[in-house]
Amino acid sequence: MLTYDKHYYDGAWQTSTATETIAVVSSATEEAIARVPRGTAEDVDRAVKAARRGFESWRRLSVEERAQWLEKLAAAMKTRAPQIAEAIAHEVGTALGFATKVQAEFPIMMIGMNAKFIRDIKLEEELGNSIVVKEPIGVVGCVTPWNYPLHQIVCKIAPAFAAGCTVVLKPAEMAPLSAFFLAEAAHEIGLPNGVFNLVSGSGRVVGEAIVGHPEVDMVSFTGSLQAGRRIASVAGDGIKKVTLELGGKSAFVVLDDAPFDKAIPAGVNNCMQNSGQTCSAWTRMIVPRSRHDEAVELAKAQLAKLTLGDPFDKNTRLGPLASAGQRDTVLEYIEKGKNEGAQLVAGGGKPAQLPKGFYVEPTIFANVDNKMTVAQEEIFGPVLSIIPYDSDDQAIAIANDSPYGLAGGVWAGTQERAMDVAKQMRTGQVDINGGRFNVLAPFGGYKKSGIGREIGPLAVEEFFQLKSIQR
Repeated sequence: MLTYDKHYYDGAWQTSTATETIAVVSSATEEAIARVPRGTAEDVDRAVKAARRGFESWRRLSVEERAQWLEKLAAAMKTRAPQIAEAIAHEVGTALGFATKVQAEFPIMMIGMNAKFIRDIKLEEELGNSIVVKEPIGVVGCVTPWNYPLHQIVCKIAPAFAAGCTVVLKPAEMAPLSAFFLAEAAHEIGLPNGVFNLVSGSGRVVGEAIVGHPEVDMVSFTGSLQAGRRIASVAGDGIKKVTLELGGKSAFVVLDDAPFDKAIPAGVNNCMQNSGQTCSAWTRMIVPRSRHDEAVELAKAQLAKLTLGDPFDKNTRLGPLASAGQRDTVLEYIEKGKNEGAQLVAGGGKPAQLPKGFYVEPTIFANVDNKMTVAQEEIFGPVLSIIPYDSDDQAIAIANDSPYGLAGGVWAGTQERAMDVAKQMRTGQVDINGGRFNVLAPFGGYKKSGIGREIGPLAVEEFFQLKSIQR
């Protein structure tokens, strides 16, 4: 049992003002693997005040000094990559190979990349008789989710540090361990006091206290739409800047001249990544009605290749879901799909061969109407809806008929045709014809998928205030 009994703020491990703890449960074994403190509003107040003190000196460091601190932090985290991957495989259910590359190594690389971003950003610009200066916004409150725990933390703290801000972080209750490893790394390198501050606990107590604290200048949140509404409301009372990444119901449009043997397997893989616990997953596959049945057969064949099992088994591609609650929610959505008339063609229940752990069979619904619940609401599990269309215009209309607009994909016979459709999709990111994820491109959404952008050099810009000095 890994036990943390203190929060981290003001450059030291600090005893919590409460004695309660949070059990961290392995999604594969259903057993507790760690405990962390259940923080209080008083813990938050102390951490925010430490961040405010730290901000006054951190903001005055040169760009080069802050960049070097980021590089030191990345190096300290790199030595912890195996430990991080193992913890996240337990917490989230991510298959260990995927956890190593995507949940550990990738976000650690992103810490170092922000050092390059800040070195390249122009902090002063002349406009007429004015000098426009970019200054750090101040103390940033970060509230992060459980599905990609370290990645989502890094998407917030690394650009904030680069810009000259200090941070108070509340990690997800279900997956807090990478945040504590990050605190250990920050302490190891001697990161200046108050720059990184960590208080674990519930959203209702710790999250609410961070968002509402008068000395927090900005809030960066990733999570559910419901929680995002609450955070925006509380932050609005204080007239604070807010960035929100609130999920998606992303569409993958396959045009009639696309190579289905490539496109359909790619769409299935994207939907099922991290057992469907991915906000940008292409959970709606929109295919020509004339080729619907062909798409279904190809999808089922690809799904059969994605082995469900123990996340620590090297042959596993899909692990369990992160919690019993998440498993039950996904199963409820599957029942809604069946009750509303969607055609269940694969999966649909708990796997009999895996009685322990929060497993759900990867599931495919065919002949889905876009008005059905499984096509409109974010399920956050391994469930794909295949939706037929009769014309390109109808395909685009279906793709845009969603309260969300985070990501998406298009596959066509030519780049030009795919690009034409991509430009008509109201979503923050679109991959065309197998385009790969780009660490330099801003990530974020339209509509109820949120406000603001993360990842890449433009993410650093979110943490600046603009000051115009006239001469």
